[in-house]
Amino acid sequence: MDKLKMQTANKADENFKKLAEMFPNAVTETIDENGEVVRAIDKDVLMQEISCKVVDGNEERYQFTWPDKKKSVLLANAPINKTLRPCREESVDFDNTENLYIEGDNLEVLKLLQETYLGKIKMIYIDPPYNTGNDFVYEDDFAQSTDEYLANSGQFDDDGNRMVQNTESNGRFHTDWLNMIYPRLRLAKDLLSEQGVLVISIDDNEIVNMRKCCDHIFGEENLVNCFIWNCSTAGGIRPKFASKTHEYILVYAKNKNAMDMIYAPLSSDAIKMYTQKDEKGLYRDKDFVFKNKSTNNNQKYGIECPDGEVVYPKDGCIYRFIRPKFDEALQENMVTFKKTNTGPLVTADGKQAHWNIYIRKYLGEAMGAPSTLIPKEMMSIYNVGTQCVQDLFDGIRVFENVKPVDVIVYLVNMLSSTGDTILDFFSGSATTAHAVMQLNAEDGGHRKFIMVQLPEETDEKSDAYKAGYKNICEIGKERIRRAGNKIKGDCIAKIDEYNSKVRVLMNSPNSKGIPIEEDEPMPIPDIGFRVLKCDTSNMKEVYYNPAEYEPSLFSSLEDNIKEDRTPEDLLFQVMLDLGVLLSSRIEDTTIAGKKVFNVEENYLIACFDDNVTEDVITEIAKQKPYYFVMRDSSMANDSVATNFEQIFATYSPDTVRKVL
Repeated sequence: MDKLKMQTANKADENFKKLAEMFPNAVTETIDENGEVVRAIDKDVLMQEISCKVVDGNEERYQFTWPDKKKSVLLANAPINKTLRPCREESVDFDNTENLYIEGDNLEVLKLLQETYLGKIKMIYIDPPYNTGNDFVYEDDFAQSTDEYLANSGQFDDDGNRMVQNTESNGRFHTDWLNMIYPRLRLAKDLLSEQGVLVISIDDNEIVNMRKCCDHIFGEENLVNCFIWNCSTAGGIRPKFASKTHEYILVYAKNKNAMDMIYAPLSSDAIKMYTQKDEKGLYRDKDFVFKNKSTNNNQKYGIECPDGEVVYPKDGCIYRFIRPKFDEALQENMVTFKKTNTGPLVTADGKQAHWNIYIRKYLGEAMGAPSTLIPKEMMSIYNVGTQCVQDLFDGIRVFENVKPVDVIVYLVNMLSSTGDTILDFFSGSATTAHAVMQLNAEDGGHRKFIMVQLPEETDEKSDAYKAGYKNICEIGKERIRRAGNKIKGDCIAKIDEYNSKVRVLMNSPNSKGIPIEEDEPMPIPDIGFRVLKCDTSNMKEVYYNPAEYEPSLFSSLEDNIKEDRTPEDLLFQVMLDLGVLLSSRIEDTTIAGKKVFNVEENYLIACFDDNVTEDVITEIAKQKPYYFVMRDSSMANDSVATNFEQIFATYSPDTVRKVL
């Protein structure tokens, strides 16, 4: 029972809570006038969050900081004039797939996705650079020279005297890494749904800083857990100290209080134990009696068997649960009696009983809370992930240090549902895409993936380069194609085998039309993907800054769209701007000779052709789209421009009309 407060609300507490929810990185601690540690809002951080310029501030407090942190905050918030351009020729099943492969700097791509995918991503998995000294490829615009770093990090006083005996041998690299990862994590958080999770693979080099970053951005209360993956059984040849055989997998929630309970997926061997089936699903018979020295008589009652024999647990054994729960299970036909002469039951006079009792355990009830140790069967004995990719590429070693597919399958299965979208903005060889397709094939799910990867060039001496793969994106896309084809082939083989068994059984004179008991194979999952490439805006600079151009120049800039851009390029930038999913179904038709795009069955209709007539406008308005977009300069004549609003007022007054 709650106690009445009998006083007005503490507005300061309410305001603090609101600010903490909006800006968890601004929550800090300070010392009050009594010398006690109290909560506080870091005003400098808060000012930076709402400012378009770097804000000065140097007050000492408990905080997580590094040189140029304020610039990384500014970088995360700064707008960009970029777009995503579709590339049909490199896509697979472009018109039907719901998967995306995006090429570009992930910082820019994450910004472009903010409007469209805000709060829509259930799971983000990333395997970022571990900062081992040779894997750092993201260099943002504010990288410091060594001298600048030493000055900003406080190793020299105002007179230029060194303040410590030795400089930080690797501190600058931590700063570069933090400046890279911090703004990307900030943007990623906004894409997560309220029940969403961020999953990060990391090793010893940056685990501490990664946790601090995530605590800062998500709030330390939203750490779900830190999982341990035994990634090796060797740890290198004759290490000087201890063998390094594990890595970490951090899981942070957008809002842990909004998350559903998570369960550890069962291993394939465990699933195979569930061989029986009823109307509730797959189950196995589990011993109702088990060894336990408890003296609790509530779990040692007598049970009458089918032939009238009353049985009890032997000494040192008890039943799994008390009488009322057993009676309930009995009424629900979840109890099985089996004849035996060696079971753990006795009669009232202590003689061996002729029965044993089993309780049905259903597959759906078998999953429990996961251990922080990733199951041992997923231990990488020797570069399993790399070998998997090598096998897909006909023995060519196109990528190193690849995460095993089954580890990512395990995480996606545990932390997402069958219809969710999974994002990986450090896609690498596209293991996450492979895992999503594989899991969909196993459980019939409809998960979608979004892969983001910088087209980093491959080394000219590498096997990948010699095989024709000039950058990482080419490897990732080809891996998805090959993995998808293999998964499709496996699915078809299972379907064919099942259909063959059905035909044999149905043609049998004793079949009586009864189908086989084994489950029908899962359908073929979506193995396609749309390729989108990050590029400069489709619009000329005059579109964004008309005041900077002399009026005399406008005649040459009458068309504000770049000459090399296609109508489909424009469509995707419009979709980004209006928050339309980039995987949306797109149909193009022709109305009065003009190409018209219809997105998601009249949600968005767009026409970017020249000389659009009243007939075209009228036909589009009659379809009553939610949005209609066209170029400002596309109207055939002044009459069309004059009647444009009246046409929509007549046929579709609620349509939101936009022009480029």
